[in-house]
Amino acid sequence: MSNNKLISETSPYLLQHAHNPVDWYPWGEEALAKAKQEDKPIILSIGYSACHWCHVMERESFEDENVAEQMNKSFICIKVDREERPDIDQIYMDAVHAMGLQGGWPLNVVLTPAGKPFYGGTYFPKSRWIELLFNIDVAFKENRDKIEESAEGFGLSLNRSELEKYGLSIDSEKLDDQHYDQMFEHLAKSFDYNLGGNNKAPKFPMPCVWMFLLRYHALTGNKVALSHLHLTLKKMALGGIYDQIGGGFARYSTDIEWFAPHFEKMLYDNGQLVSLYSEAYQLTGEQLYKDIVYQTIEFLARELTSQESGFYSALDADSEGEEGKFYVWKYPEIENLDIPQKEWFLKYYNIQPHGTWEFETNIPYRDYTSIEFCEKFQIDHQTFLLWEKTWKELLLKERENRIRPGLDDKILTSWNGLMLNGLIDAYRVFDEERFLNLAIKNASFIETKLHHKGLLKHSYKNGVAKLDGFLEDYASIIMAFTNLYQAVFDEKWLKLSNELIETCLTNFWDEKENLFFFTSAESEKLIARKKEIFDNVIPSSNSMMAQNLIVLGHILSNEKYVETGNKMVAMVQSLLAKEPYYLANWASVSMLVHKPVFEIAICGNEFQQFRKALDNQHILNKVFVGTNTNSELELLEDRGTINGQTAIYICKDKTCQLPVLSVAQALRLLI
Repeated sequence: MSNNKLISETSPYLLQHAHNPVDWYPWGEEALAKAKQEDKPIILSIGYSACHWCHVMERESFEDENVAEQMNKSFICIKVDREERPDIDQIYMDAVHAMGLQGGWPLNVVLTPAGKPFYGGTYFPKSRWIELLFNIDVAFKENRDKIEESAEGFGLSLNRSELEKYGLSIDSEKLDDQHYDQMFEHLAKSFDYNLGGNNKAPKFPMPCVWMFLLRYHALTGNKVALSHLHLTLKKMALGGIYDQIGGGFARYSTDIEWFAPHFEKMLYDNGQLVSLYSEAYQLTGEQLYKDIVYQTIEFLARELTSQESGFYSALDADSEGEEGKFYVWKYPEIENLDIPQKEWFLKYYNIQPHGTWEFETNIPYRDYTSIEFCEKFQIDHQTFLLWEKTWKELLLKERENRIRPGLDDKILTSWNGLMLNGLIDAYRVFDEERFLNLAIKNASFIETKLHHKGLLKHSYKNGVAKLDGFLEDYASIIMAFTNLYQAVFDEKWLKLSNELIETCLTNFWDEKENLFFFTSAESEKLIARKKEIFDNVIPSSNSMMAQNLIVLGHILSNEKYVETGNKMVAMVQSLLAKEPYYLANWASVSMLVHKPVFEIAICGNEFQQFRKALDNQHILNKVFVGTNTNSELELLEDRGTINGQTAIYICKDKTCQLPVLSVAQALRLLI
């Protein structure tokens, strides 16, 4: 079996294609120079390791000798892992959208030798791909002028500023509850009031949207928002999108019932969902939410954590060439297992003799929480919990005998930041030391392996950190480190956050548009330099940075940071009511601008106990500082114990209350 130029890469996705007969190159100077030298168009093919249709196109086309011969003869072929190079993916996905086509992965774009796009699409069946290769080859030779003209037009489109593209300008209007009502009403038009989430398939978890609902309810008391939030979180937790046996969420549900997932498990989803379910528990005390957080973190520790305490990127949907094979069960398999109280097991997880999914397989899912199930069938709940624990242990052990799905074992800084933030949120809500231990180990890994003198790398594998960090890396790590400080009050994490924010303001900030570029001014120059504005499955890097500037600004008493974050929110504010679904994190961040932020300083030996007690309550817009010794933080300056007792100092809107000596007194000032 011959190798191509991908054989020296570390990305699992690129290595999957390293033995294709296609003469693949990784993105880089060698391939780009070769295209110019030989004056050949470039096929740029972008995907990721857990992408099902990427695998299908590889099997059908890229492993085919005849297809490869045609590609190698007429094109320079470049493979990109979108998770490793989101900057490249972002540019060429925008190009496909500019062509009037729907994006997705695999993303296949044809470029001129200068790297400018002129044709693109997603998955192509083999016959269509062969036809396309022939037609483009002919067109490039016979109609080169028209192709260059078209590419030039797309190049101009890609370089339009966000200011021009979206009509952005600073909106200084103060948002009030009525504006947030309008955002909620806009979102509510697409709700599925029977099954949770939105009223169409496929259904993605979209943590940003449901976090906004949670905070909107906390702000206004809107009961419809809370009801839909609970319905959505409950249906996701009971459905097949959640791994009922091993914990953790799949990327999305293919149907509207949250039943049949696309089985890949992504780190970024699970990190955000740990944060969401933790905060939802903090608000409601719903036991189901706590169970989901604990089980998901167990899955993370068991299956996605490296020996160095970095978190891997994903588990594939496929094993043995079949989607979901690792996770589904045939009835005879269950029959052959010595499962105690089997009749209740079958009923609880809806296991059917002829299956609930394709090929007579069963995807375990539930109709009831454990409490509801016990009430309905009059079973002692404590006894049932012992059964449930035994069932999961037995099936997990049995499942481990199967061939596992592929593991994407690259460690991405940005996704590690989201998962680290989730662990810290879970620790602050549940006071579970093992969550903090896992978080501290991961934070230390990021600090030592991915950070150097205020700069971050994007990806890590086999002891090597590579690629300059993108804004998403800085944004998620600053968020997590700032959160970690507020959990443990070790000022080391604040100093690192401040150092990273200064890097962003120096290397990423666009003074003209009051937003950050996605790539550093010091990084590789591509055909366009983009800004990431819209929230999607992951919050946009700019919305996270706005939050970081405001939160860190309050903690450090840095007015410049707060004002910069406020300006960023003001730049997108006019879009909030129009597109709240794709600006949901911005909507949450805007509450930090338009509603008071409580600055809570805790001084004395009981500073940790007081922080923990305050974190038992859901309080919007709070930041913590704390110490039992001396500190240079302005919020702790000239503050200390009162008559030897731990004191809590609370300020908002640049006005401070008299210090109090108990959590109960503090809560009266906060709620």
